[in-house]
Amino acid sequence: MSNVEKISIALTSEMAATVRDAVDSGEYVSASEVVREALREWKLRHSLRWEEIEQLRKSWQEGIDSGPGRFANIDAIKAEARLRRPQNPRAK
Repeated sequence: MSNVEKISIALTSEMAATVRDAVDSGEYVSASEVVREALREWKLRHSLRWEEIEQLRKSWQEGIDSGPGRFANIDAIKAEARLRRPQNPRAK
């Protein structure tokens, strides 16, 4: 491992116990390994979250750019949904 920097972190008792349990079970060699993997997973989730936000913004703008909708208000949308809903939703 190149350029390793030691830092100190504070964990709750529960989190520290989880880290110790992961090492004691043999799943990880050290507490540092547990924390490094957790950070890698966090970075991945963080990156994916931003991608999802960007996609949502793009979709939102596409909706705006597509022009006005068919329905005048939320009541009209609900009325249409009621018409489309099966009379007995449990029946197939």
